[in-house]
Amino acid sequence: MSKVTLSGYITVPAEDLEAVLRELPNHIILTHQEPGCLVFTVTRDAKNLHRFDVFEEFTDKAAFEKHQARVQASQWGQITKNVERFYTVTGG
Repeated sequence: MSKVTLSGYITVPAEDLEAVLRELPNHIILTHQEPGCLVFTVTRDAKNLHRFDVFEEFTDKAAFEKHQARVQASQWGQITKNVERFYTVTGG
């Protein structure tokens, strides 16, 4: 199996920005603890404060799919339900 990489960005509505900023550190910690997580970064854009660049790398498709399932069922998943996602996923 090959690594799975996700790259892109999210845009956060103004009404959700405070909650996203509050929960983001916990989301990053939990993701780093997941088996198969190689790289996980979320970086706020300096010019557009509603945009966050995302880069993820997992050991294989199974690890990536487990991550996606955990996220959907998590506090982060609830907080980011209105976030627009612009991702490219490769590998697997």
